Amino acid sequence: MVEVKGVTKIYNGKTVVDNVSLTIPKGKITSFIGPNGAGKSTLVSMMSRLLSKDQGEIHIDGMEIGEYKSHDLAKKLSILKQTNHLNIRLSVRDLVSFGRFPYSQGRLTKEDQDAIEQSLAYMELESMQHQYLDQLSGGQRQRAFIAMVLAQDTEYIMLDEPLNNLDMKHSLQIMRVLQRMVDELGKTIVLVIHDINFASCYSDYIVALKDGKVVNQGMKTNIINENVLKEVYDMDIHIETIRGNRIGIYYT
Repeated sequence: MVEVKGVTKIYNGKTVVDNVSLTIPKGKITSFIGPNGAGKSTLVSMMSRLLSKDQGEIHIDGMEIGEYKSHDLAKKLSILKQTNHLNIRLSVRDLVSFGRFPYSQGRLTKEDQDAIEQSLAYMELESMQHQYLDQLSGGQRQRAFIAMVLAQDTEYIMLDEPLNNLDMKHSLQIMRVLQRMVDELGKTIVLVIHDINFASCYSDYIVALKDGKVVNQGMKTNIINENVLKEVYDMDIHIETIRGNRIGIYYT
């Protein structure tokens, strides 16, 4: 379980995350939703220790995140940021092998190779494992980065806008594979996402943020409703139930 208690982050005198407290349930997909500037990405960066917090505490399985040694934390929690541009030319397999660094320190063992093979297979990348990343489509490249995270074999996975710049087909593929990772592998996934309908269809738990504060949090059925979304986005979003999912209609 991840527990965030009174966490605050201030940039240049501006509070971008303001006294946030929340709990991430284990073995579920939790989505952070909210408008631009709500503090979603900053909060995820603090939860993964990529960014220091100014106030508050973050506990992972009962231990404050600052008390973890780096290599121990890297075996428990992985993060994929929304910008994944690399200046070196890498094959898909080379990228995925980076996920084993906390275990191998660059000297891959048979166990590491097996984990790489399993991750490539899980993300259906075997046929393109020797291709370079710059030869892939955006969706294929994102699957390769998720395979790297999967090879890292952490219980907690944090993804900052994993659907960024993906079309509908590839966005759907990514969300389905994340759901499989929870259902089949027991992962706990936290993601920042802008599409409330993807959040509604594939999340178990949703945290709605605005102006650095938590507006509401809870099971998705309690968050995807007109009153909560009006408070978060300052716009009227009609909700309809389609095939058992609550879908926001905001195009008209």
